[in-house]
Amino acid sequence: MAEKIIECVPNFSEGRNKDVIKKITDAIESVEGITLLNVDPGFEMNRTVVTFIGKPESVKEAAFRGMKTASELIDMRTHKGAHPRMGATDVCPFIPVSGITTEECIALSCEVGERVGRELGIPVYLYEKSARTPQRENLAIIRQGEYEGFAEKMKHPEWKPDYGPDVFNAESGATVIGVREFLVAYNINLNTREVKYATDIAYELREKGRSAREYSATPFYNKRPDIMKYKDGDFPCGTCDYHGKTIQDTVAHCMNEHQYDLADLLILNGINAENPVGESVKKPGLFSNCKAIGWMVPEFGRAQISINLTNYKITSMHQVLEATRKLAEERGIVVTGSEIVGMVPFAALYETGKYYLAKQGRSTGVPWRDVLETAVQSLGLQDVNPFIIDERVLGLPKADDNALVSMKVSELLAEVSRESPAPGGGSIAALSGALGATLSSMVANLTLQKDLTQEAAEQLHSAANTCQALMDQLQAAIDDDTNAFAQYMTALKMPKNTPEEKAVRKAAMQSGLKQAVSVPLGTAKASLHALEVAKVVVQLGNPASITDVGVGALTAFTGVKGGVYNVLINLKGIDDAAFNSEMREICEDLTAKAEEYLNFVTTRVEERLKA
Repeated sequence: MAEKIIECVPNFSEGRNKDVIKKITDAIESVEGITLLNVDPGFEMNRTVVTFIGKPESVKEAAFRGMKTASELIDMRTHKGAHPRMGATDVCPFIPVSGITTEECIALSCEVGERVGRELGIPVYLYEKSARTPQRENLAIIRQGEYEGFAEKMKHPEWKPDYGPDVFNAESGATVIGVREFLVAYNINLNTREVKYATDIAYELREKGRSAREYSATPFYNKRPDIMKYKDGDFPCGTCDYHGKTIQDTVAHCMNEHQYDLADLLILNGINAENPVGESVKKPGLFSNCKAIGWMVPEFGRAQISINLTNYKITSMHQVLEATRKLAEERGIVVTGSEIVGMVPFAALYETGKYYLAKQGRSTGVPWRDVLETAVQSLGLQDVNPFIIDERVLGLPKADDNALVSMKVSELLAEVSRESPAPGGGSIAALSGALGATLSSMVANLTLQKDLTQEAAEQLHSAANTCQALMDQLQAAIDDDTNAFAQYMTALKMPKNTPEEKAVRKAAMQSGLKQAVSVPLGTAKASLHALEVAKVVVQLGNPASITDVGVGALTAFTGVKGGVYNVLINLKGIDDAAFNSEMREICEDLTAKAEEYLNFVTTRVEERLKA
């Protein structure tokens, strides 16, 4: 089961004072469970981008501590820098990485925003997916006017903050908090040193596409009184410190380097962008949520297409790569490989691996690491730099080093055999169910290598994928069962000297027993599902492997019965009669279905053995 992981990327308005930056990151790292991934200070920008990950509660606390420290150490009244900014913590995005929904992240961002406004006295604006009005979705629109103009901006009712005071905080400024999708920085390598080819393909790929006609800044400059105050050499990029020799230079820079069109550029400079004179006509690109430019990388001796995928769930790495391969071939160019800059979510790489397995006609119902290795090979991620899965993928489904499932088989057998009450039957039931699922997966995958009807292949593909999910679920239950029993044992040891202590102890024991019931019940249900899959595989699977399905069904049946036994034994200590009655009814139903499914499978197996 995927662990709940959130990435947080706060941008602090300090990029020069190393001591201040260190104190901010120290505050973030002081929270248990936080992993600091990157600290990227920019001197000219006078801004530092910090990236860290962790579980939701840890990330929530670390973000607040970072913003609190920034508010204490950064005085915006003296701050100067090339990057647009509005506060000591300019923006603090939360990004769901694994095991957590966007809605959960939005709720978390609101909790942080409310606390920052209440405890630090900083006006807070929610943006992107957390925004409460469309006007506030775009960070550039909220930030418009920057720190120097925000006191006046806040006087307008439409710019009342979502949290915090209605008046500007001169020392700390204002901040923007919200949820956005994970940005995958993905580069595609070409076997050419000609940047023009990389740029040309980038224009075809990116959402903004290419200009259908050349843009001329002259009519724009002559007909827009709000821009005539700028002279050549003074018109700023709006995102970086670039000032072109002419206005045309700046516009060209923004279009090529930051993928802005003219309207974006105007907004970033605080200028009305409605119907800008001279704006180029755009031919849309192939992919939404895709930004791309071409550049030369001397270190690699080749041109590269640098891509930002702002929502990998809509536009994936493999979609962009396959399109690039076709566009490159049309130009006589070859894609030599690609690279991921920084980290990548497990789900993004996993879906890519499944895509290429399916394209090869192979089963996607294989262990997750096999899927990821297929993705790494298919994308050519080893082309210019090593790519190590365990170091570069966020949210890998891995167990704690001390978990039962991390033990060698011999170690687990020895641990179970000792005089301690846990791990016991509940953990072994979960292990049995997991083993049952793996055998059905194996036979399904073996059979998929043969010529099959489309219907049979689809059913076996589904069976293999279902078995992988059940295997992961039941593998987690091996430790969950032991941990649930430990919760009950902890309650059992609570003090019982007074009536109050006895009442608290009893309530904790009842809660612990109900938890001790829920885990084996889940084991029984998942194991029954594995038995149900075995019914499909025994009919469609390779006859030479039919006994493997039989063994899998028998072990899955043990998972069902073992889970039921552990539910029933724990019900004896629970006082809730209605709860007990419901659980017993469910257990009877699970047992009856398990016996039916097992009988179906074993009958098929034994008939085959007699033939």
